Amino acid sequence: MTFARRLLVVALLGLSVLYAAWFASRSEWFALGFFGLPPLCFAIALVRGGTSRTAFWAGVIALLWFSHGVMVAWTRPAERAYALGEIALALVIVFSASVNGLRARFSKGR
Repeated sequence: MTFARRLLVVALLGLSVLYAAWFASRSEWFALGFFGLPPLCFAIALVRGGTSRTAFWAGVIALLWFSHGVMVAWTRPAERAYALGEIALALVIVFSASVNGLRARFSKGR
């Protein structure tokens, strides 16, 4: 497993833990399932040998997580710390999911 793939798995697990802390503390179980399960499922799929398609879809969904984090950080000051963590992890997910494609696209030996 490459460094980018390991970083992607760690960021997805970190995002799932962040959601667990964020929503379980307020007893919002539906939100925990809606937000916390997808990154956990992506991480499990990647550990079990998921393809680059799995990483691609994790990166696409991370754009939604990023947008959610920006919206919450802007509108709910009490939850801003969680939202900023969500934004940071979403950016790591997008970057680590894209690094292999960027490396292939911009390599000198095309």
